[in-house]
Amino acid sequence: MSFDAIIIGAGHNGLVAANYLAKAGKNVLVLERRALAGGQIATESYGDGFTVDALHAGGGLRPDVVADLDLARHGLPSSDAKHAYISLLPGGKQLHLVADANDAQTQVSICKLSAKDAAKWPEFVAFMDKAAAFLDAAYRTPMPRLPNIDLRRDGLPLAQLGWKLRRLGGKDMFRLIRSMSMSMVEFTEEWFESEPLRAAIAAVGIHGFTLGSMSAGTGYTLMHNWLNRGGLAHRQVAGGTARIADALVAALKANGGELRTASDVQKILVDRQRASGVRLANGDEIGARTVLSAADPRRTLLGLVGALELPPEFVWQAQSIKMRGSVAKVHLLTDGSHGLPAGTLAVAPTLKYLERAFDAAKYGEVSAQPYLEITTRDNVVSIHFQFAPYALKDGDWESQRGRLEQSAIEIVGEHFPALKASIRQIESITPADLEDDYGLTEGDLNHGQLILDQMFFMRPIPGWSNHRTPIDGLYLCGQGVHGGGGISGASGRNAAKALLKTRNA
Repeated sequence: MSFDAIIIGAGHNGLVAANYLAKAGKNVLVLERRALAGGQIATESYGDGFTVDALHAGGGLRPDVVADLDLARHGLPSSDAKHAYISLLPGGKQLHLVADANDAQTQVSICKLSAKDAAKWPEFVAFMDKAAAFLDAAYRTPMPRLPNIDLRRDGLPLAQLGWKLRRLGGKDMFRLIRSMSMSMVEFTEEWFESEPLRAAIAAVGIHGFTLGSMSAGTGYTLMHNWLNRGGLAHRQVAGGTARIADALVAALKANGGELRTASDVQKILVDRQRASGVRLANGDEIGARTVLSAADPRRTLLGLVGALELPPEFVWQAQSIKMRGSVAKVHLLTDGSHGLPAGTLAVAPTLKYLERAFDAAKYGEVSAQPYLEITTRDNVVSIHFQFAPYALKDGDWESQRGRLEQSAIEIVGEHFPALKASIRQIESITPADLEDDYGLTEGDLNHGQLILDQMFFMRPIPGWSNHRTPIDGLYLCGQGVHGGGGISGASGRNAAKALLKTRNA
């Protein structure tokens, strides 16, 4: 059979792209190497009563994606973005924050640290909401292929984005531009005087990235995570993040698209510098006019296409994409007496603590005092462990797994003594597991670090920010392209729209 489009990967971006194409009347096939759809938003079962959101504690697709694809009709549950974000401090103290200018408990909690900071909080929340809204507009805007800008094609979208920036007003426009390149130390210093408050905010800025509180560009990553979370805390999805994938699959089938799981793509077929289909691990070949890959750019270009089909300079650029994953997950099944409150809990007491945790990863070591984020769902406690580098200086991840689990439990247990006795089963996901089981090169959840030289028109590779590749008919639609990172669906939407604008769609 031959299809209008084959999408490699049934993660949220692959399914979003497939839905836009199927809704436009295209004959679409989605191929997923695992036995279940969802990719990073899959909900995993480790036994009776032990079901977890494996990689992300929550998330939500962008509202325009939900509306365009009518996902509420296909079972997508709504989520409330204003959950509590609680920083766990020494001595049993807690800093309770909600990304709401008028939340009374937040005001009381901050005021215990600094009355000045409490008075500043509403202004900070208002600025962050404006910054996130601008970033969302930027993620909807096609990035030009520098240095060759086509003013007829690229000029109007860029002008509209510039107008949105100008409408922020002179003060906020200047502040936003400056803040993007700042470190968390610099950024939070301009807003607040209390160290625990500054560190709690900084932790969100480095969440999911191999960056420290002193790293340049973490002002931008804070805005990025604020946008995807809807504030500081994770937006947990009723029934688990797999409900997002379920709604996307239901919408795809309703639009006439097809999904095949347990279908491992081994090769993107190229004929005369044009993608012509794919070859599966079982040897089957499937033809298509267009191929879209939701896998990371390096895996797609160097693994599925192959260096021989690509220009030498482009191969070098693809090899140079910075992955550097350093995130692990520890999931605990308990008897329910763990004593942890609802919300997003963070172990990030000071800015120096965060920087030292990052220092360990820089030298190939698992942090002895990591930055942790903890969430609960019924009897399950899920711990986001950062920093645990993919490339270890000594040993391998199988030998380090026990240490990772013990460290996470010990640190959380210091704040909640009832946790240890309540544990009935432990399951962990190391950076090596992220690569082997989820196809994430170097265990990078974002398919490439969101850093200053890998953002906007430089993502994934300078000069190739419009989802296209040197292979005609091959598009990138995953986390590693503009708009990607987190659970939003922006890059999948953008890739599908870019394709639909071409004559050969």
